[in-house]
Amino acid sequence: MNTWRNASLAVTAVTLLALTTACGQDKGTESPNGQNVGNASPAGQAADSFGSDSGYGSGAAAEPASAEEAGQLAVRDSEELGKVVTDSEGFTLYRFDKDTASPPRSNCEGDCAKAWPPVPAGNVTAAAGTDAALIGKVTRADGVQQLTLAGRPMYRYAKDAAPGDAEGQGVGGTWFASAPNGKKAAVNADGPSGAQPAGLAGLSVRKDPELGDIVVDKRGMTVYRFKKDVAWPMKSACTGACLSKWPVVAPVEKNDVKGVTTKGFVTFDRPDGLKQQAVDCWPVYTFSGDVKPGDTNGQGVGGTWYAVSPQAKLVGAAK
Repeated sequence: MNTWRNASLAVTAVTLLALTTACGQDKGTESPNGQNVGNASPAGQAADSFGSDSGYGSGAAAEPASAEEAGQLAVRDSEELGKVVTDSEGFTLYRFDKDTASPPRSNCEGDCAKAWPPVPAGNVTAAAGTDAALIGKVTRADGVQQLTLAGRPMYRYAKDAAPGDAEGQGVGGTWFASAPNGKKAAVNADGPSGAQPAGLAGLSVRKDPELGDIVVDKRGMTVYRFKKDVAWPMKSACTGACLSKWPVVAPVEKNDVKGVTTKGFVTFDRPDGLKQQAVDCWPVYTFSGDVKPGDTNGQGVGGTWYAVSPQAKLVGAAK
């Protein structure tokens, strides 16, 4: 028993040492307010392993929300997201990147379906001015007939408390409000034409005419850091509604990185259950206000959000 205990403690110590070396204990990383936090214990967990990005995590609702039919669909004009499909009561409908549209198939089951209740097809009516031919249904593994839009299964989000809420936007980098044509309502997700730059790595570098070399994700969208975050102990100050505007960058494999430092390149297991990529131990994000690849509309927002250099520094931030 003592031999097993001693071996277990040794493994734990080695793991902690590797993590602290990667995330700043060797250099005494400073928090944004200048306090040295190099020897503090982590508030969240960081690891080189990648988990599910379905976005429900340990903080998901324990019970599924009521499986109410969507009824008369409507379209809401969102200043941030553009045109968003809602149910008859004004609740946002979402789509999941891991589902398929052709053929229609849902890959959200079990705990995932508690956080993201599937919308029953039932007696659904198309929103005024939209193409009714896009409405369909798919039979889930549990036998429920789920509403589809352009082949994409539709869901609600259990944490949307009121009509008009869009707390599920960008969760896990895989959940997005649905546009009337079944595409992602987030204008920075599909872009105006729904096209994405071809051949980009998970994280790479783009030369911006004003900012110089900055990091972009696989869609070519600018990657940002938040000055209020802390690298060690790794902590994100962007929670709740903040994540609707600043979706986390989902975990990226190290071999899918081009021109960006892989120092402190770890996955941050956030307290809200999301898994977020960190570069040099700093959590990174995109901005919902960026409409197309090349946009940098998040630069300098609130004096706290800045594009990221290939070395994970804040581009253009006051020293």
